[in-house]
Amino acid sequence: MEAFLAALSEGAVAALPWLFAFWALPHQLPPPGDWKTWVIMGGRGAGKTRAGAEWVRAEVEGARPHDPGRARRVALVGETIDQVREVMIFGDSGILACSPPDRRPDWEAGRRRLVWPNGAVAQVFSAHEPESLRGPQFDAAWVDELAKWKKAADTWDMLQFALRLGAHPRQVVTTTPRDVAVLKAILKTPSTTLTHAPTEANRAWLAPSFLTEVRARYAGTRLGAQELDGMLLEDVEGALWSTRALEAARLDAPPVFDRIVVAVDPPVTGHAGSDACGIVVVGAVMQGPPQTWRAVVLEDASVEAASPDTWARAALAAMARHGADRLIAEVNQGGDLVETVIRGIDPMVPFRAVRASRGKAARAEPIAALYEQGRVRHLRGLARLEDEMCRMTLRGYEGKGSPDRVDALVWALWELMVDPAAGWRQPQVRGL
Repeated sequence: MEAFLAALSEGAVAALPWLFAFWALPHQLPPPGDWKTWVIMGGRGAGKTRAGAEWVRAEVEGARPHDPGRARRVALVGETIDQVREVMIFGDSGILACSPPDRRPDWEAGRRRLVWPNGAVAQVFSAHEPESLRGPQFDAAWVDELAKWKKAADTWDMLQFALRLGAHPRQVVTTTPRDVAVLKAILKTPSTTLTHAPTEANRAWLAPSFLTEVRARYAGTRLGAQELDGMLLEDVEGALWSTRALEAARLDAPPVFDRIVVAVDPPVTGHAGSDACGIVVVGAVMQGPPQTWRAVVLEDASVEAASPDTWARAALAAMARHGADRLIAEVNQGGDLVETVIRGIDPMVPFRAVRASRGKAARAEPIAALYEQGRVRHLRGLARLEDEMCRMTLRGYEGKGSPDRVDALVWALWELMVDPAAGWRQPQVRGL
């Protein structure tokens, strides 16, 4: 790098800060192809705003790949006018910050627009006023944080009607993902292309203390998967659990338990294409009557595409880590073989075989009720389990494959909370 910089002229070195393609991260560069919509979906601080601003700058300054000339009319659409101005235009990563002095546009506050020296104009719009997009027309648009707009669908529709100038009008969407219909519809459109990045991708430009704090608070949670990893997590309609409810059940440190169990939902087969083996560890505080009992999900120790020996050893290792007093395993598929495999490794393990007589959804419904009553909490690190939970409905599982983690969770909580409560009797105090 030093040799490269030394070979450059003084003017070339001075121009480097404005050569975005030279130092941009891969997810910040426009993908190739004949796309209509480019969605940049990433975690907080992943560099989405800078990518959107640089794309607008490239559209109005340089030759466009699919359209002769430059973009002349651009729509800048944010949740509010203030957010467009303060983030997309005047922000640290906004259009003005990334424009070289000789090409910097002027902000005309009264008309809510930017005007470039070459005559290109960018007009500002608020997603709170979809009808304001009725009438104007554009050949490019930048849409920021669409997933949090309250009138996202109406605003997006109006923008599509307005994006009608030039041979190939295009738009870029920069957003942190949320489970909203309009974003999912855009991603399913054939003319949409997607780039994605977690917060970590842009760590060189983020305060170390910020990364340390958010990792400690959100790593391994469903909210962290959305806000830091930039993953689009869907709450299926009619699901027994929701993201909001699971985040409300978050617990930072477990109490002292009366019982801890490890539950296993073994796969039918043990090859590369097999379902995961669900292994979930749950502890319970069981003092007093059943309505006062509380449980905490401690670990999702599930393993992917594992042989019987591998998943059995993983389950026994989870027991050892947590000091569990019993191993629970469903035997509908493997029968006596499940216990044989486990006891072949540890003959003395406290083991209970369980056999499903009802469907997955019917078994899960009483467990979901325990969550609604606030009687089950979650430690961090359970994002994959929680994703399966948010896809489980009374109709069945609305995801790919089998909900092995949910099955294991359900067996553990039946063992700790449901079955013992059914047989519980209030101790009788006899008089003298």
